[in-house]
Amino acid sequence: MNNNDNIFFISKETLIKKAELMLEIAKSEGIRDANIEISESNGFSVGVRKLNVETIEKTREKNALITVFNGHRKGYAQTSNFSKNAIRDTVLKAIDIAKYTAEDPFSGLPEKKDLEFSPDYLPLFFQWNLSPEEAIEIALTAENASFEVSQQIKNSDGASLSSSHSHFYMMNTKGFQGGYSHTRHALSVAPIAHYKNEMERDFWYTSDRNPLKLSNPKDVGYYAAKRALSRLGSKKISTRNAPILFDAPLSSALMGSFVQAVSGSALYKKLSFLNESIGKLIFSPHIQIHENPFIKGGIGSTPFDDEGVKVKKRNIVEDGQVREYFLSSYSAKRLKMKTTGNAGGSHNLRMFSSLTLPNDNLEVMLDKLDTGFFVTELMGQGVNGVTGDYSKGASGFWVEKGKIIHPVSEVTIAGNLKTMFKNIIAIGADECIRGNKTCGSILIKKMTVAGT
Repeated sequence: MNNNDNIFFISKETLIKKAELMLEIAKSEGIRDANIEISESNGFSVGVRKLNVETIEKTREKNALITVFNGHRKGYAQTSNFSKNAIRDTVLKAIDIAKYTAEDPFSGLPEKKDLEFSPDYLPLFFQWNLSPEEAIEIALTAENASFEVSQQIKNSDGASLSSSHSHFYMMNTKGFQGGYSHTRHALSVAPIAHYKNEMERDFWYTSDRNPLKLSNPKDVGYYAAKRALSRLGSKKISTRNAPILFDAPLSSALMGSFVQAVSGSALYKKLSFLNESIGKLIFSPHIQIHENPFIKGGIGSTPFDDEGVKVKKRNIVEDGQVREYFLSSYSAKRLKMKTTGNAGGSHNLRMFSSLTLPNDNLEVMLDKLDTGFFVTELMGQGVNGVTGDYSKGASGFWVEKGKIIHPVSEVTIAGNLKTMFKNIIAIGADECIRGNKTCGSILIKKMTVAGT
């Protein structure tokens, strides 16, 4: 763990002692398998709107949780009270719950050989010592920059800045011990553009573990305003089949649908349109998806997963073929496979094409689209994980011969993810990081656009 106790109320030594106490109590009650996680987080957020301060919030949370396995019966309990009596009561509560849960032959701790006992250090903690006044000034600067772009930016849903600092420690009865400190900081702006009786809203944000890597506040406000202004004068289009270009920030959502479909819970329940897809050609042959948990400062970086299982770099999709799933130890047992170290989710995914050239920016991708629909916003859920059917409200721009003709709104794009994945023609070099996923704009050969 990093030595960052100056920003936390509870030292890492105290977290370790509380975890050891919970484990000792569980063992004294005859529990052979248990997992403990102790954590503390604190942060703040400010919100401004129309250059006035609306909210200032400061948060602090602490949590001690224990999962016990009494044979194949599982019990779980947690508390925010770190007193010795509360800790003991929480452990006893978990043990009591385990007496009444149904037996599950697949439940239990990961195998000892899968656990990571000496994780390599990853820089994931970047402290940001901001006063409330400084945070407000940054948010005001971003929002004011959006107003300065055009007189048509007359209103705003506001700007917000948030910062979170956390640390945790994990321990289990199989000998695993580990924990680390981590941070996340973000700034967002949502201006509203006006023209006659029309109003259009858009937003932009920047987020990173390291505050020094956040985009300039003025740039965030400027780009958010440009996006809002570009939506003015939108038109509907008639129903048709057309090529679709997903803007880079939206591409991570497509990747997310794939991740969900090849994750353990959906697979062992047979509720995925990609059941038994290992070795199968799911994407176009030029598509690759890699996972790297060890990127310095990456949002999805970690030396081990939520169970303490060691993680590794993996090629999830190679030349369009699925090579790996996302499995916890539990889902792996259900599928008679090995855990992939993905309890808690994926770790820094990057989707790209082996055909992409370094200069394949958005302008080049619009040329490749030629005539079709450039999608910049999606609305609604609209993804059936069982069948792969895809239908979402969309807005963006109609493009002809590589040039944007006019904004488009109030349409629906539809297809099936199996077909969409195989019909990916190109992925741009205009990569955008959203959460733990990185991808450029995605061009799909054809989808249904439902308009007027």
